[in-house]
Amino acid sequence: MSPEEPFEIEGAGGVGLAAEREGSGPRVVLAHGITAHRGLIVHGSRALPRAGYDVVRYDARAHGDSEPGAEGTYTYDTLADDLAAVIAATAGDSGAPVLAGNSMGAHTIVTLALRDPESFAGLVVIGAASTGLPPSEESLEGWDALADGLERNGVEGFIEAYDRDLDPEWRDTLVRIARERLGHHHHPEALAQALREVPRSVPFDGLGGLEGLDVPTLVVASNDAADPGHPYSVAEAYADALPDARLISEVAGESPLAWQGGRLSREIAAFCGEDRVNERVRRR
Repeated sequence: MSPEEPFEIEGAGGVGLAAEREGSGPRVVLAHGITAHRGLIVHGSRALPRAGYDVVRYDARAHGDSEPGAEGTYTYDTLADDLAAVIAATAGDSGAPVLAGNSMGAHTIVTLALRDPESFAGLVVIGAASTGLPPSEESLEGWDALADGLERNGVEGFIEAYDRDLDPEWRDTLVRIARERLGHHHHPEALAQALREVPRSVPFDGLGGLEGLDVPTLVVASNDAADPGHPYSVAEAYADALPDARLISEVAGESPLAWQGGRLSREIAAFCGEDRVNERVRRR
């Protein structure tokens, strides 16, 4: 089983989005995090298509092989419009899709699902960071420093800014991952713009805004030592606020579940196989 050749989808405002798909069956659409790319949501694992799912993955605007957007378009509303375009372009007759997103991608799938919850069979929220409140100035200064570093000295400038407050136990792994993922982007100046704009966008109106999102949801948490940018407490808050959610995580001391592509894929496949999800796939 081989992935289809990459193809392009027209996103919001005519931005070209690079995508690929693999497998057949109920559709699972994957959305990655900021500075990542379409290959990193499940880190190359093919467990989902082998389990009988049609897996669609795409590069967000300014990421990977996708085109940049105009200034001011790196907001969750626009990212959700892009995701909606990907879903529409790959619809076929596979029924309602399951959406799985990591970090920026997690906020994107929630933003879109809030518009029309009945259109989706399930959500997999991985590494959520936003609680639907405006970010702190300290947080924004950190994102701006990453953008400045990327503009000033490319990947190494980004790494210099990124490497300031890392846990020594995880530093080498985190720096290696960051350097590898940044090498995949064709539009670093646009990526720097995304680093400034996306964190300033709020995906929903406080955690109370999630209470009406009655869609089966799997919330994937990480323990804070390795991944402090995606606090465990935020994942817990999502699981508490969403009406039909289940929380999972790695065992303390292990690398984050979000980094374990094969295991994460199996967890997503198990979730997609639940009766409550399958019933919604068939409804559409």
